[in-house]
Amino acid sequence: MQNSPRNSGTVQTPDAAQNPDTAPDADAAQSAGPRQERRPRIGIPVRFSSSADPDPRVAKANNLFGCIVSLIRDVGGEPVLLTAESLEGGLSGAPNSGKGDGGTSDGDKAPDAPEALDGVVLPGGGDVDPRLYGEAPGPTLYDVNAEQDRLDIAVARRALDAGMPVLGICRGHQLLNVLYGGTLVQDMTPGTVPHRQIPAAANRPWVWHEVTITRGSKVAKMYAAAENPEAGGPASTGAGAAADDAAASDTAGGDARAMEVKIASGHHQAVDRVAPGLLVTAVADDGTVEALEDPERWVASVQWHPEAMELTEEQRLGPFRVFVEACRAR
Repeated sequence: MQNSPRNSGTVQTPDAAQNPDTAPDADAAQSAGPRQERRPRIGIPVRFSSSADPDPRVAKANNLFGCIVSLIRDVGGEPVLLTAESLEGGLSGAPNSGKGDGGTSDGDKAPDAPEALDGVVLPGGGDVDPRLYGEAPGPTLYDVNAEQDRLDIAVARRALDAGMPVLGICRGHQLLNVLYGGTLVQDMTPGTVPHRQIPAAANRPWVWHEVTITRGSKVAKMYAAAENPEAGGPASTGAGAAADDAAASDTAGGDARAMEVKIASGHHQAVDRVAPGLLVTAVADDGTVEALEDPERWVASVQWHPEAMELTEEQRLGPFRVFVEACRAR
């Protein structure tokens, strides 16, 4: 997929339209320090599948949707719910409260209204329809939803056209590879690195394994922002030091050891053929593509779950903080 032209248009937010007192003052924002700037608006497409589905992976994905919303808010962003209807006038939506229902039954959301966005997160969920990458559906697929595919792809395309930062997580990682022209492994063969719990279980959502992240990449910078990786939880000790060393080496033009991070994994599909225009920036020991990014713009994706509750607070906040700051700087 070739780079798309940027769209410089903006539209008014619901809060500003309904309550002028809450509208950001441009002069005040310019005179304040960086932390006093407006909250970047981060669009997230809703999940359509019900948490009542007998497959525990569906409820888990919806709960993680709520975690992502909360983390974006905690690091200074304004999460914005995106639906098919809200795309009619451009990328628009309504603030989401972060409840773990996939965003489909949130009583706190405001009425849909046009709203300028600063970035988009493509969250986890069911499998992408293989017909979108030229393959017949196999027998191991779960929660394939044409409506979800249409919404996620529409949101991603609009964000790319507008030059917004985009972060893909798990399904979002796979969907970006498909959108750029790549393919997926429909069901991974068990190998030397476990990537999911077998059988799937709601009370044992993750397996934990290390990934090797390319120094100087967007994903490496996201994990360098986790200030205290050795303070507990399953994350790899020394990850922050490795990131600092990598950044220093990049500045000096020398070599540095790759950054190793232990991650929360729970997927049965993976990137197969990497799309043109994307670079692999993290791999597992078995060669599984764990992160991708577009070197021409702020687009990055991870196969794992940086929002996993088992991580320490800073380990969860760090990656989203870097993303939200990229959206703020757009």
